[in-house]
Amino acid sequence: MPVDGSSPVLLDGDDWKAHFRNFKRSAFRLEVHQVYTMPNEAETLSGFLAGDPIPEGFNAAWHQTIRGHVAAGRTMTRAKLVRRPLTDYSRYLFEWGISGNVAAGEDYRIVDVTEREVDLPNQDFWMFDETTVVHLNYRPDGTQINRELIESPDINRYLAWRDLALESSIPFSDYRT
Repeated sequence: MPVDGSSPVLLDGDDWKAHFRNFKRSAFRLEVHQVYTMPNEAETLSGFLAGDPIPEGFNAAWHQTIRGHVAAGRTMTRAKLVRRPLTDYSRYLFEWGISGNVAAGEDYRIVDVTEREVDLPNQDFWMFDETTVVHLNYRPDGTQINRELIESPDINRYLAWRDLALESSIPFSDYRT
């Protein structure tokens, strides 16, 4: 809840999607949770756990979004915190999700916090153009509660977290090997 007592600005539908259409230079995501319980992923996660092959065209719309931004000179970067042993969800991301994002042009990085602490928040967020911050709020089971636009964020704090995450990370392709 904002400090001034006003209601938080929650993003959904086109208001949320507009952030991905309209950013001009960069989009950065910090992913801190080990499990995400996303209804739209339930079927493919079950398929992965059952040993099914990756579906044809898996995540194609997102990959097209990434390719479009990269072609226009915009960057998309993520830093994902992981702890070993990897959760089933993280294994699913590693096998079915992240590789396609990287192939499309996203700079996906891994921060392994299994044997070290990194002073990052326990809060997922997207930062667009180093000015706009959106918190992704989750329940303990990984179910998303909402997406909250942070009004007047302390942008230097978010930039410092981004920089620390990137300094503490390695590219996904290096982590997999």
